Amino acid sequence: MSRKKVAISVGDLNGIGIQLALENHTTISKEVEVVYCIDRNMLEQAAKKLNLPIPADFQTMEDIAEHFEIEPGVVSKESGAYAYASFVRAVELARNKEIDAITTLPIHKKAWELAGVAYKGHTDALRDFFDAEAIMMLGSPKMYVALFTEHIPLKEVAGSINEKALTRFLIDFYRTAKPSTEVGVLGLNPHAGDDGVLGTEERIIEKAIENAHKELGTEIFSAPLVPDVAFTPRVRANYTHYIAMYHDQGLAPLKALYFDEGINVSLNLPILRTSVDHGTAFDIAYKGVELSSLSYLNAVKYISDN
Repeated sequence: MSRKKVAISVGDLNGIGIQLALENHTTISKEVEVVYCIDRNMLEQAAKKLNLPIPADFQTMEDIAEHFEIEPGVVSKESGAYAYASFVRAVELARNKEIDAITTLPIHKKAWELAGVAYKGHTDALRDFFDAEAIMMLGSPKMYVALFTEHIPLKEVAGSINEKALTRFLIDFYRTAKPSTEVGVLGLNPHAGDDGVLGTEERIIEKAIENAHKELGTEIFSAPLVPDVAFTPRVRANYTHYIAMYHDQGLAPLKALYFDEGINVSLNLPILRTSVDHGTAFDIAYKGVELSSLSYLNAVKYISDN
């Protein structure tokens, strides 16, 4: 079987992404054929600052964006513009079926904003690019968590839980994540609402689950789980996939358990996109610090396995 071809968008070049790409090229090249959305000039500048060799088969692309002086650990519009352009090029390659999937290295959201990018991150950009309801799922083979709401203020979460949207989300999740065992669905409120004493959103969640089961013809989702016990060892033994109602509800326990190995997967799109589940780490960028590569390696492996 031929290896899949993967485009890597290099993220913010003032951060650690390019170090991960250079240091792990030989390893990931055993899994997939890889092309990097960075031009030779910027690659050579980064490699020189990192004092790292450029592998002979490190495939680059020209005309990504304007060149700039890399400033380790600095939030800048120039680095934001390059990171966004690298991502757009990777998406274009996938859309044109020149590659099989993309893996994104970390961006800095403020740098995107300074560069005039209208999106907060990769996932909402992908929704717009493909006019599709992309689903953000994070985790590792031991445990994946999909987020019903993502980067919104906590005060807006309860009002965002409505039957129609959650029903659609559950159906899309099942059809694209393809879980083989029951999926744990978290309630929103403490004690999952205590039968309405502590909130009524669980009634909406229950109805959405009922609707999804009827549409799918299978009962794959749990009743709303009490959030503060859903990730305890006894309960976790029953699930490999969870659905959280908001960002920190799902990601705080996930990162406490599997921080170094977690990845981000964009589901429900016409292309496959994975990403590392960490940031730009400006505080250690270009300082010769040994990096944990497990998240990056897992992101690429997910593509080769799927």
